[in-house]
Amino acid sequence: MSNQSTLSTPLKLRSGLTLKNRLCKSAMNEAIATGEGRVVRQFEVLYRTWAEGGAGLLVTGNVMVDKRHANEPLAVAVEDEKDALLLQLWANAAKSKGAQIWAQLSHPGKQSPKFLNSAPVAPSAIPLASDMFVPPRELTETEIEDIIQRFTTTASVLKTAGFDGVQLHGAHGYLISQFLSPNHNKRTDKWGGSLENRMRFVTEVYKSIRAKVGKKFAIGIKLNSSDFQKGGFTNEESIEVCKTLDKLGIDMIEISGGSWENPVNRKGNLKESTKQREAYFLEFSEQLKKNVSAPIMVTGGFRSQRAMEEAVESGATDIVGLARPFAIDPDLANKILKGQGYLSTVKPISTGIKKIDDMAIMEISWYTDQIRRMSEGKDPKTKVRGLISVADVLFNFWRRGQQVKRVRA
Repeated sequence: MSNQSTLSTPLKLRSGLTLKNRLCKSAMNEAIATGEGRVVRQFEVLYRTWAEGGAGLLVTGNVMVDKRHANEPLAVAVEDEKDALLLQLWANAAKSKGAQIWAQLSHPGKQSPKFLNSAPVAPSAIPLASDMFVPPRELTETEIEDIIQRFTTTASVLKTAGFDGVQLHGAHGYLISQFLSPNHNKRTDKWGGSLENRMRFVTEVYKSIRAKVGKKFAIGIKLNSSDFQKGGFTNEESIEVCKTLDKLGIDMIEISGGSWENPVNRKGNLKESTKQREAYFLEFSEQLKKNVSAPIMVTGGFRSQRAMEEAVESGATDIVGLARPFAIDPDLANKILKGQGYLSTVKPISTGIKKIDDMAIMEISWYTDQIRRMSEGKDPKTKVRGLISVADVLFNFWRRGQQVKRVRA
């Protein structure tokens, strides 16, 4: 292993921006906004911490384009310039050590919990298989056009605030993913039916944002390789969507997979080849790279410096995305780039309580709590402490819900 990691190689994007290295802190919900979705100073503290950690790109957690439709409590919503100064502080902190910051733009569609949203919307009025969500109402064409404009407005506000780019969240069962899926999109107008029609929403979002922000502002997308559901969005369709976005000029494609209904990257049922290479979606990334010229980022599963370097050196991916490892070790990029043979301590969390483990509460919320600690200027905890950690997580989840309820009462 060399003293200087191959991951330290810069990467120039189509926008003309250059990532200083091949490591990205990928999106994780911060859950530190106000109950109304307003930005707070803790974002500045948190992203300065991550900036000092050495990654070339920092992608924020979900930034909602419509505060009425949130994916979880205390998610940020940016609809206008009310929080312009706090957004500038956030962006400046993230860029203080030479990293770029991209905001992940999101609309959850019907994947918005009923304690947050009693009137969710979706491409078609097809409910999710859970009583956590209210059955959605089908969007009108006028409402679809309004949501496209909301994505555009949010991107423009963020550009003005100093963000370097945005990433469209087209994975994990959110609205863009719902439009792409034949299981969730049963429309018979120009927004549904054929793949060309089902991808119209995401291409119109991209084109509208690009027309507003220009070519020097980065636009990427996080897209499912597949939703891993019978009759759903397939590998072949994902490649076709990526080819279309590539021709339109997308700056980066991050590969993911699954949805709330089938969270494949949290189940741990991995093929032996995946275990060896660590990352979940490298095989698909290799297929995709034969079809597009935009840089590819793979997130999910990377734990060792060896596997990260091999993935980039082999050409399987251009950028390594890391999420949970950054929640417990914000300095990990510096450690990797020094060639120290880094190995993350992140492992699946099992509490022994079947209902909690089946819902993957600890796999999400425990790491969210470590992010909150960093936003308060504290060090993250690195180990789960049995039932004490379970109690802490459940209390903080309840507390976040109460903050939202007080605002909406």
